[in-house]
Amino acid sequence: MTRLDGKVAIVTGAGRNIGEAICKLFAGEGAIVAVTDLDKSAADRVANEINASGGKAQGFACDVSKEDDIIRCTKDVIAAFGQIDVLINNAAISDNKTMFDLSLEQWNQTLAVTLTSPFLFTKHVAKAMIDKGTAGTIVNVTSTSGYFGRDRATAYTAAKGGVVNLTKSQAIQLAPHNIRVNAVVPNKIGSPVGRDEFDPTRPVLNLAGRPGVPEDLARAALYLANPESEFIVGASLFVDGGCSVLMPGNA
Repeated sequence: MTRLDGKVAIVTGAGRNIGEAICKLFAGEGAIVAVTDLDKSAADRVANEINASGGKAQGFACDVSKEDDIIRCTKDVIAAFGQIDVLINNAAISDNKTMFDLSLEQWNQTLAVTLTSPFLFTKHVAKAMIDKGTAGTIVNVTSTSGYFGRDRATAYTAAKGGVVNLTKSQAIQLAPHNIRVNAVVPNKIGSPVGRDEFDPTRPVLNLAGRPGVPEDLARAALYLANPESEFIVGASLFVDGGCSVLMPGNA
């Protein structure tokens, strides 16, 4: 038996990079995957590739910065597959700006996609899980940028830092309903946030000695999403090649 046999999983920001890798790995482990992305054509491409390889998936359009879209998407997935067992909150955007160059509009949009959407998607999916008595799992994708300051990406660091503690509060509130919430913490995995191109020669500083690839993060998400990790709740699993344990003097 595969590790997610028959489970229905929603993955946000799934039209490329980390989200795409998670969808394909989950489908290979027996999950029925709701490939969710702002770009419906990208979601459909990933779903079609999964279906062509013998898995089961369907593309769904969703603007995660809008609560109405999240509610509609949640209902559409339940209508299509009957339930939701797993939610991966992966969608994010970055500002890549200093506080002096960052407008309020850009700040609000970055927080809406990167921080508010894991709040809202978890809220509405958890309600559906509770209504159906589902023992669900939720994995939020945060970042090492949520733990350390940067000279740019001001809104992104604030948002990802928020996801770290949001994960803990969600875990506490949902544990009585038999829903586990955890997070994965990548660093420079695959292409930069919001970009399609992946440069394997991009310099990285870590203990693994190589850039991270989307499959690294997908395997961690799979572990937290299946019963092998049933005693792990409210945790943040670093998938950063050891980057975060290095002191600046070691650079």
